[in-house]
Amino acid sequence: MKLRATGAGIVLLLLTTANAWGQGPTPTKEMRRAQETITVELLRAHTEFLADDLLEGRGPGTRGGELAANYIAAQFRRLGLLPGGENGSYFQNVPMVGSKLEAPAPLLVERDAQSETYTYLEDFVPFTDLEQPQVAVEGVLVFVGYGIVAPEYQWDDFKGADLKGKVLLMLVNDPPAPAEEPQLFGGKALTYYGRWTYKYESAARQGAVGAILIHTTESAGYPFSVVQTSWSGEQFALARQSGDEPPLPLAAWVSQAAAEKILGRAGQELASLQEAAARRSFRPVELGLRVSTEMRLGFRHITMPNVIGLLPGTDEKRKDEYIVYTAHYDHLGIGKEVKGDSIYNGAADNAVGVAGLLSLAEAMSRLTAGSKRSQVFMAVAAEEAGLLGSAYYARHPLFPPAATVANINMDGLSTWGATRDIMLIGNGKSELDEVAQAVARARDLRLRADQFSEKGYFYRSDQFNFAKIGIPALYFDPGLEVIGQPADYGQQKVDEYLANDYHQPSDEIKPGWDWAGAEQVAKFLFEVGWTIANWERTFQWNATSEFRATRLESLRRAEKKGKN
Repeated sequence: MKLRATGAGIVLLLLTTANAWGQGPTPTKEMRRAQETITVELLRAHTEFLADDLLEGRGPGTRGGELAANYIAAQFRRLGLLPGGENGSYFQNVPMVGSKLEAPAPLLVERDAQSETYTYLEDFVPFTDLEQPQVAVEGVLVFVGYGIVAPEYQWDDFKGADLKGKVLLMLVNDPPAPAEEPQLFGGKALTYYGRWTYKYESAARQGAVGAILIHTTESAGYPFSVVQTSWSGEQFALARQSGDEPPLPLAAWVSQAAAEKILGRAGQELASLQEAAARRSFRPVELGLRVSTEMRLGFRHITMPNVIGLLPGTDEKRKDEYIVYTAHYDHLGIGKEVKGDSIYNGAADNAVGVAGLLSLAEAMSRLTAGSKRSQVFMAVAAEEAGLLGSAYYARHPLFPPAATVANINMDGLSTWGATRDIMLIGNGKSELDEVAQAVARARDLRLRADQFSEKGYFYRSDQFNFAKIGIPALYFDPGLEVIGQPADYGQQKVDEYLANDYHQPSDEIKPGWDWAGAEQVAKFLFEVGWTIANWERTFQWNATSEFRATRLESLRRAEKKGKN
């Protein structure tokens, strides 16, 4: 789950209320009866089991993760869903490499025979892409701005500099759009160039031996404590394949305070370098510093399954088209002890989302007439490790991407009560927005735009990997206008969760949770899915979406293959 900070004054999303395709299928009595099977009691029961200490935080390669996968598969079987995985099973095994630092790895910074050490976890959180028991990294430190090469924006932070064997110090996010060019890097909206994953990929392509990202709460969207907890335990990556990006020996974060101190040793100021990096004319800055660290690691090769159930469509024309519903079932497992607790239960992130997935599967399975299109319910693995389960599925899809008309992802549901609104993340990207608007209007919900698109939340959960292979995708965040509560109550609950519970052992079911919000969102998602599953039209990315070209090429290849 990638939580977003929100605020008051969110602008109402204005979408077309009618189009050449009409308003879509009209809900039936049977559909409404099925929808009513989604209840507070059902959602709570699934969440209580998945978030129990017995499952030990559902970490990859753990007993608790295996228990969660088997529980979900058993629920799919109970509901009569067909196995949608490999070899007639409910599972698509995702091969991963688990790596764990076996000793603290501080950062040594040297200048003119003088050195300073920056403390592991407190100042500096490192890792490596190399699969070897000991990794020593040393190199000249170079500030490279945002580390972006984007020809379509005439942007190159490297300017041909020889960065082989060096360690790159980088800013996260995109460069800010100037007033004279308001749509540079998508304007307010974050692009993939701003994601930390892109930064490491970019450094590796330059032949660097390391990349250190400067963390600020503003740029990352979360405090440094999230980096400390998320990166200090066992880390996972997909088993490497030919064609993958080159491995990066050092992939690290540094706190803002430590970064400012390091830059001060080089006679630089972070604010001044940020200002310079915001211009196309920026060139890499050699800092006159040499940095080094040494990591000792243990490794293991594991698999963690995506769990997949299928409800076949009933319409001869549309049954070979698919909607894929997703929710990640993993969390952080057992990690650093905080206030006497070391189990990272992940109740809000994302046991309640999986409960939503299971409740949708239950409701859809109650439709005696079925749906025109086939529906796929997928609990994906290792989202917290870098969207790995959905990334593996995108590389090895079990249902043709060109025939997959939509992905609906659930990464958290509201736990603070029913609301008058719901937020669409990534609004304006696809024609699926029209479905969301129509359903919201019918349920007397205000559909609100992603006001904080600069945080890039669309790129930070599993729908992103479906979008990358061209599949139109929807992802919603809960609303903030909580019925019966003060105007700032919803914002207050989000802020409390972000400050106290996000990626912490305290993400547990709270006595004060109001499950009516989870029920409301799940019923909304059910109706969105039912509408897509029974609407004759297809849906495309909008002309301005970065995923449109991939979708059109996927459709073109499928059409060509069909003719051969």
